[in-house]
Amino acid sequence: MQRLIDGFRRFRTSTYERKRPLFDALAQHGQSPRAMVISCCDSRVDPGLIFSAEPGDVFVVRNVANLVPPYAPSDEYHGISAAIEFAVQGLEVEHIIILGHARCGGIRALMEGRQSSGEFIGPWMRIAAGARDRAIALTEGEPLAATYRCCELEAIKGSLNNLMTFPWIRSRVDSGRVALHGWYFDLESGDLLWLGEDGEFQSV
Repeated sequence: MQRLIDGFRRFRTSTYERKRPLFDALAQHGQSPRAMVISCCDSRVDPGLIFSAEPGDVFVVRNVANLVPPYAPSDEYHGISAAIEFAVQGLEVEHIIILGHARCGGIRALMEGRQSSGEFIGPWMRIAAGARDRAIALTEGEPLAATYRCCELEAIKGSLNNLMTFPWIRSRVDSGRVALHGWYFDLESGDLLWLGEDGEFQSV
């Protein structure tokens, strides 16, 4: 805990003071990010750090395995959907990025069949059940590590598909007001992959 406090003090006396005009503008005029990033809550994957983003640049939502649930309005709690709604309809972001990553613990739990355990993680990871099934089929006969990686990539595609079930996202995508992107950060190589129109991931 002391390490975090010391880190804040360094931020307050260096970064904050150096960027004081930016923070003042954000405080006075609010935020207007052009991009939303939906990423994993894994502590090793920080979107702001990866993209060298300034405060106010990106609207970030993090959850286990960077998943997006299908559009399903109800009286239940919908934290991720609420954040997407605010970013799209409130902030009017122009880009939504699903940022997956290598060595994802949520995907590993899904692949190892631990999705039925736990009060919250199990049901949440069932969102990616289709990605698991596709990965198993696509990597038949390959090492297990290849199947895990394939599932991480397929989960990104699944979340992009689920974004399109939101009617106010689909209408904006169809009219060109919003663009959807699938990106994947490889922790081991430091590489960033992006999903092309051909459905394949390639290095940026």
